[in-house]
Amino acid sequence: MVDSTLRKDLDHILISEEEIKEAVQQLGKKITEEYRDKSPVFVCILKGAAVFFSDLMREVDLPLTIDFMAISSYGSSTKSSGVVRILKDLDHDVLNKDVLVVEDIVDSGLTLTYIQKVMSERGANSVRLVTLLDKPERRKTPLEVDYACFQIPNEFVVGYGLDYQEKYRNLPYVGVLHPDIYSDQA
Repeated sequence: MVDSTLRKDLDHILISEEEIKEAVQQLGKKITEEYRDKSPVFVCILKGAAVFFSDLMREVDLPLTIDFMAISSYGSSTKSSGVVRILKDLDHDVLNKDVLVVEDIVDSGLTLTYIQKVMSERGANSVRLVTLLDKPERRKTPLEVDYACFQIPNEFVVGYGLDYQEKYRNLPYVGVLHPDIYSDQA
């Protein structure tokens, strides 16, 4: 079982699988209600948001479309470089569309501020930000997250799509990584 193999690297579980499922269901209902009579575009920020994105879109009862972007601001480090690069751009135009950018975690705000600006410049009707985890005490730029399932403390988290060196994404919950696993990278 994945849990027993990777669990040993965690200090503790921060958000359980059940808590995530309930929060995603509630968020799906809220988005469905607020976007009633619209056909939003859900944009998944790869790779981390893929698990959350997949679960969330199945909870939204609307005629939505999906697209994907890959962004780099970290490289292999645990801290954002502050330089945002688009590695994979959208396949479709967002002109006059209501866009929901879906991210796994918002901390510094630099990446989503950049993406929000790009979508607006491309003529999106609206751009709203959706995240599984919001870490507001890490903000380096003012940014309003429109939808967040959880607000978390400033801890290094993995699981449910979030990784450290491409590992731990397959954990069904969010856990705090033991500092000795990543401390030499800080």
